[in-house]
Amino acid sequence: MSGDGLGTVRPLPGSGLVARVEGLLLVCDAAETVAADLLAALHDTAASGGDGRALARRVAQVLAVMMGEPVACAVAGPVGDGVAVLVSGPASAAVTGPDGEVRLAGRDALTWSDRLVPGPVTGIELRLPESGPAHPLARLDGGVVVGGGILCDPAGAGAPPAARSAVPRQAEAPATEAPPPAPYPMGPPDPVPPIPVPPPPRPEQQAWHPEPGPQVPPQQGPVSGPIPAVAPRETDALEPTGAMEGGGPAGPFEPESRERPFAPEPPAQGGPQAAPEPEAAPAAQPLVYGVDCKNDHFNDPRVPYCAVCGIALVQRSLAPYQGPRPPLGVLLLDDGMTLRLDADHLVGRDPDRAPEVADGSVRPAKVTSPDGSVSRRHLRVALDGWDVNLIDLGSVNGTQIQPPGDPNFYDIPPNEPVTIMPGTTVRIGVSRTMRYESHRNR
Repeated sequence: MSGDGLGTVRPLPGSGLVARVEGLLLVCDAAETVAADLLAALHDTAASGGDGRALARRVAQVLAVMMGEPVACAVAGPVGDGVAVLVSGPASAAVTGPDGEVRLAGRDALTWSDRLVPGPVTGIELRLPESGPAHPLARLDGGVVVGGGILCDPAGAGAPPAARSAVPRQAEAPATEAPPPAPYPMGPPDPVPPIPVPPPPRPEQQAWHPEPGPQVPPQQGPVSGPIPAVAPRETDALEPTGAMEGGGPAGPFEPESRERPFAPEPPAQGGPQAAPEPEAAPAAQPLVYGVDCKNDHFNDPRVPYCAVCGIALVQRSLAPYQGPRPPLGVLLLDDGMTLRLDADHLVGRDPDRAPEVADGSVRPAKVTSPDGSVSRRHLRVALDGWDVNLIDLGSVNGTQIQPPGDPNFYDIPPNEPVTIMPGTTVRIGVSRTMRYESHRNR
């Protein structure tokens, strides 16, 4: 891929609209009433120098106000060396990257699906239903498309408002414009009836741009450096590497192997002597290595004080053992919703349909935003031992964290776990936030 990152762009024959402006791509159903709004979003984003992430956000705003069946639409645009993709309704997309082909279908979500595919990207395919194969000579970037004729308007009076609103960033004409017509050898043709011109976009449909905030250039690789981090497990004498595998940890002590006593409730008196139906047992909390204070409160072995009563923990006199992990606190969202940190959560616009929710490995946490910046599967909150980790699932608009006491937000890399400290604020997409409250003395 070269130039604007798209290389050769070949249109697929069909009855929809296909557009390419400044490296941004759009296909949509020509019969939809919002087709002009989608084209306006494409041109407005290109005119303001926006990338694929900005295009997906603008298109999401157009789709968010629609009622009824989802609109057939797919957009794509470069973000660094990767590509942001959004699909809606019966449209689909396929992006080939370093990890193979990533496929998205609008029908997989109640609203739309989006993804940020990391680069380098070697192929992009956006399709509407019943689209045909590409003609070998058709090139959207070369001004050659499959069609049945050409209608020229030298004065530009017949151009749709969305097309005239774009301001090219270069002096030359965009590649999507038709070449200038040759002079008429025998005079101008007979006048034709005027073509109805769609009304100009309403003011509220013009480009929307979030207010800039304090930002730091995205980190390359896992977030570290200015972000406070828990000391590595390898250097913790109380929990050396391999402590969770096999028997006990290989260290200067041999941990006890004991469990909390459990007293079952006595059987009900009276009634028939037949055995009762077994009740579903509550999900057991994962076992983790910890220590008890002198008041028998189970604690993270790395903390200096008991998280419950605050008494000092003298590590040399304590013997770690495996016990059920207590809740690690809550995530408090900006709308007042709380997520109890006793299991993993999947945060997103439509998490209920995700496969990891269906198989019971995570709990769904539905978070939406008026700007459409929260992805369908946006973020996973994963508990590992005593730590709370965030994993951005390749969301289009990303996830940022603000460590306690730090005025800046930092991008977290996609698909890599990042441990957060109590008091950390998490920004989901553009406008939604949540805060990690542990209720523990850390």
